[in-house]
Amino acid sequence: MDRSTVVIERCAGYDPEGGYHTLKRGIARLGGMEHFVRPGERILLKPNILAGDAPERAVTTHPAVLAACARLLREGGAEVVFGDSPGLERPSHAAQGSGLLQAGVASGAAYDPFDAPRPLPNPGGEMVSDFPVASIVHGVDGIVNLPKFKTHQLTRITGAVKNTFGTISGRRKAMYHVQFPDVKDFCSFLIELNLRLRPRLHIIGAIVAMEGNGPRSGAPAEIGALILSADPVAVDATACRLAAMDPAHVPTNTRGAEMGLGRWREEQIAYLGAPYRDLVRPRFEAVRKPVYSNATFAYYGAIKNLLLPKPEIDAHRCVRCGRCVEACPVPGKALNWRDGRRDRPPVYHYDACIRCYCCQEMCPKQAIYRRTPLLGRLLRVA
Repeated sequence: MDRSTVVIERCAGYDPEGGYHTLKRGIARLGGMEHFVRPGERILLKPNILAGDAPERAVTTHPAVLAACARLLREGGAEVVFGDSPGLERPSHAAQGSGLLQAGVASGAAYDPFDAPRPLPNPGGEMVSDFPVASIVHGVDGIVNLPKFKTHQLTRITGAVKNTFGTISGRRKAMYHVQFPDVKDFCSFLIELNLRLRPRLHIIGAIVAMEGNGPRSGAPAEIGALILSADPVAVDATACRLAAMDPAHVPTNTRGAEMGLGRWREEQIAYLGAPYRDLVRPRFEAVRKPVYSNATFAYYGAIKNLLLPKPEIDAHRCVRCGRCVEACPVPGKALNWRDGRRDRPPVYHYDACIRCYCCQEMCPKQAIYRRTPLLGRLLRVA
């Protein structure tokens, strides 16, 4: 039986030199950097730069991981460029605030602001006919994916598969939440994007991951590992196992296997490096339940609001900055100011809310959380 190879390397911290050697050892287990790039190629490093938050908050790919990977690629003879497209912030502002801009440039990589989108055709695609990706994607020979392992309120986790969503330029990402309000359809869209981009290598940073109310408002949680693979589904499933999560509950894993992107079942993965069971964190705070489709309740607002999880605002934390309102992709806004007043938190209109959690993702003050109504909790227990 064919199996996907996943390497797990213990890494206790973000010492630049130690991280470089750890990453080099992990890539050697996969066949060496020459297995992924050839001299003279132009390679795009795609970190997670969700926002301009400090590295210790565990919101973004750590600068030390980006720098180590850029160094190894350049030693392999590649020209390296890096960048990402955040949801709301200017890309350069987020890159600088997170320390990734400085680390990448210092390591000899060039920064790209991920602007000027160009359509990337998706022949034969069932979800979309093309993707409006940043123009730099058209100008490179290959992609190396550097996601951060975090919980996510829509897809359970954000890892290798979800991280490629940032290649879509600017706020165009929001329209896909409206186009695909059902989480499983949205995950199928992400799978198609990965099948089209085909990153050559995925390196998940799980040295310090994010648990709880991710992908921005959660808490740092040490796992102490870098996870490497050419298979994005296998690397995501492995991160789930380290966090004591069932990979079958993550739709990008199951749909990824169904659509031919990769493998998530343990017997289909060959593990190298540290035994993953030695690194499992059973107390990692995450939702350990399947993702339920929203399609059943798509046109029954009252029932949907009684049963399905929904975002709520903690009035004590909210500073009324308006980022959540700005991030809401629903035409006419499912979240807005009451009577235009900004002296109190915005208000949800749940009949219009598509549960994309863009508001929660963009909140800089950890003021938005996911809550399941009592009836919904009781039915799930039953």
